[in-house]
This record gives sequence, structure tokens and C-alpha cells, in this order.
Amino acid sequence: MTSAPTTAARARGRATARGTARPGVVWALPALAFFGLFALVPLVLVAVLSFTSWSGLGSPAFAGLTNWTKLFQDPVMLQSLWLSVLLTGLGVLVQTPLSLLIGVWAAGPQRGRAVLAAVFFVPLLLSVTAVSVLWRALLDPNFGVPAQARWLFGDGNLLGSRTGAIGVLVVVSAWQYTPLHSLIYQGATRAIPKVLYQAAAVDGAGRVRQFLHVTLPQLRNAVVTSVILMVVGGLTTFDSVLILTQGGPGSDTTITAYYMYEKAFKGFDYGAGAAIALLLVVVATAVSLVVVRLSGYDRMAGTQEGLS
Repeated sequence: MTSAPTTAARARGRATARGTARPGVVWALPALAFFGLFALVPLVLVAVLSFTSWSGLGSPAFAGLTNWTKLFQDPVMLQSLWLSVLLTGLGVLVQTPLSLLIGVWAAGPQRGRAVLAAVFFVPLLLSVTAVSVLWRALLDPNFGVPAQARWLFGDGNLLGSRTGAIGVLVVVSAWQYTPLHSLIYQGATRAIPKVLYQAAAVDGAGRVRQFLHVTLPQLRNAVVTSVILMVVGGLTTFDSVLILTQGGPGSDTTITAYYMYEKAFKGFDYGAGAAIALLLVVVATAVSLVVVRLSGYDRMAGTQEGLS
């Protein structure tokens, strides 16, 4: 008498398992093929090119470790790595608190929030080139804002000093990309269960304590994701440096990506440029993995209901 219900229960269990199981690897094949064709294949070709000498004409000639040896003996290259790390670190320090606070605020029910948020997110819709040209015009020492407020900017040539140029790059990057990270925090904040805030309010916690003890811990995954995006974006930035400073003054803002451009497309040394590009990929990947490991992000379990 008990065999029929047991069989039915097993059938329902198998159906439920099929409905909630993760999709098979077949579903990932189009994405894997796209990634392999447009990411892995070019990366392998760049790695091969880094061991050659090629000016862009004729056929590449095998050069062994010559490009790599020169790379680590080049003081400009070592300085460019330091500048890339510096700009990335400053970007994280500036953008993280700004985007976190704005994202949490934008997730609330304030009056006029939608309009203000829409205006704030406008820079995110512009290309890096457009943003850089805009700020280049605004910071023109002869006709821009600094020329009209010399009491604040001195001679007005902010891009003429190392400190000023680095500061401009950090501000421009924050102006454009803070909205992106604010969107991440806005979505993550809206996903926090309201019952946590209700329980905190019952315990007598005000807005500040709720933010510190409820909101921030719940945004841990979002913070790690945002920081990784900032690190990868900061280490590989190029457009803004090309348009705003062109690596100057001197080589004070010659970051690694821009130095790669100078070597390959100005100096016609594509082997050296490929070596710099490959090194940049390795550094960006290593830093991202360190962030993931230190944050414990790789050990966090998924929270999506219905998936096992």
C-alpha cells in the first residue's frame, strides 16, 4: 500500500530537482565560444608577439626574451606601473564612499529622488572621449574655469604639474564612473530585507546605527564587486590620459596603458608594446584575485532561491 505514494513522491522529487537545478554546460557554450574567440585567442597572439621584434611592416622576427629583459630594466616602465597603481588606489578611495552613500540614498523613497538620480547618471551615458574633451575645455588655462578663478587655481594650468594632472584624472574618472557604482549599491540596498531594519528599529537603532550595522554588512558582496571593477578599470584606463594629459607633464602621468600605446603606435615597436600589454593583463588579474581572496568573496555562497 505504501509503494505507490513512495513512487509518486520520488517522481515529484525528480521533477522538482529538474526544475530547480542549474542549467547544464551546453547553455554556456555560446558565451564560452565568444570569450574564446574575442578574448583568449587575441591574448595568445599578443603573448606570441611579445617574443618577437616587429615594426608593423614585414614579418615579425623572433627575439626571445629581449623585450621582457628591456621591459624590467626600463625606468619609465617601472614608474608607469607605480602611477597606474596610484591612480587606481586613489580612484577606489574617492569613488567607493561617494558611490556607496549616493547608492544607498537613491534606494530610498525621497521626494524627487528619481529626477535627481536621472540627472546624476547622465555622465554614465557619455563616452570617455566625450567626457575627456569636455573637461579639457573646462580646464583650459586661458579660457576655462581656472582662468576665471585664478584666486583659487593660481596660474590656472592644472595639467602643468604632476599633482594637478593626477588630481584632474582622479576627479574626471570619479565624475564619470561614480554613477555606475552607485547603481550597483542602489540595487543591492533595495535587496536588503526590510525586516532587518524593523528589528534594528525595535532595538532602538537610529539611522546611523542601521547604516553601520545593517546596510554595510549586507552590502559586502556589492562592495567587493564594485572594487574589482574599479581596479580593473583603473589599471587599464587609457582614453582620459591620452586626451587630457598625453602622459605629461613630462612622463608624470604616463601610466602603463599609455606607455604601451607610445611603444607600439608611436615607436613602432609592437613586440615591446605586446609585452607591456600582457604584463598589464597579468597585474590586473593578480590584483583582482588578491581582492577576491582577502575579502573572502570566493567563499561566499549564492543566495538565489530555487538554485542548488
